[in-house]
Formats: sequence, structure tokens, C-alpha cells
Amino acid sequence: MQRVMICGGPGSGKSWLAREVGRRTGLPVFHMDHIHWKPGWVERTPEEKLALVRSVQAQDRWVFEGGHSTTYSERLARADSFVWLDMSLALRFWRVFFRTLRSWGRSRPDLPEGCPENFGPGKRELFHYMWRTRATGRAKLAAIFANPPRHLAIWHLRSRADVARFLESLP
Repeated sequence: MQRVMICGGPGSGKSWLAREVGRRTGLPVFHMDHIHWKPGWVERTPEEKLALVRSVQAQDRWVFEGGHSTTYSERLARADSFVWLDMSLALRFWRVFFRTLRSWGRSRPDLPEGCPENFGPGKRELFHYMWRTRATGRAKLAAIFANPPRHLAIWHLRSRADVARFLESLP
């Protein structure tokens, strides 16, 4: 386990799990939200995102969490481990709501500085995105899980208990 790709919908626990896997394994952790956003909630261009994703995935060791499905195939080619966090939509909505309250006015560790949590238009768009992609986003990850590259170790975690068992299996 040297290059771990962690995916799942918003609020599934990707960032927390990535930090925990990094802590337990000593692997460096990279968050897609650092690639997607600049300070002030300014979205990077597709070209900037692609260049940053490629710079991370070219490294020898990483835990790389987050979406940006246009780069899944490249990340999968480099990853040796794939973790799919497949939590219920209700739980994910609750987690996003709660983390916004908990981090109100501050940037979370998985976000760039200058991206404070709030319930502004961006949060409404996130909730809309979560609803709109509930089936399509899951279908993309299910397709990876159903037919993974041969070199890839895979985990499909559907509950907190699954996550706990996965973490217990790490060195």
C-alpha cells in the first residue's frame, strides 16, 4: 500500500479517512479540494486541476482523496489501492451540514486557507450537486469496483463499521 485512491460522494468521510490512513501508514495525504479551489472559493481552471492532479499522482507514495472523475483512469493506473466510501445520501447530507456548523468561518484542513465554511451560495450548490449526482457519481465508482485493474487492491466501505474494520487491517 503505497498509492491509495479514496473516493466517494461529498460527506462520505474521504478527508477524515485519508488523514487517518496517512497517520497510520506514514504516506503523504493529498486532498482534491486543495486542487479544485484557490483561496476565496475560486475554482481553478480545468488545465490547472489536471496539471496538479498529475503532479500528485506521479509521486511514488500518496493517499489521494477526492473526486474529479475525469482523472479517475489516470489515478487508477498509478494507484495500488482503491477505497470506495459508499455511504447513504442522508448520512452524507448530515455530515456536510454538521461539518459546516463545526467549522463555521474557518477553513477545514482539507480545504485551502481562505475557504471558510458557511451556508452561502456555494453550500447550496454543493447540496444540489450531491442530490443531482447521487446516482451518476455512485455508478462511476461502482463500475471501477466491478471491473478494477488487476494490480489494484479494492475496498468497498458502506458503513462506519466497515471503515473501522478497514483501519484495523492497516499496519
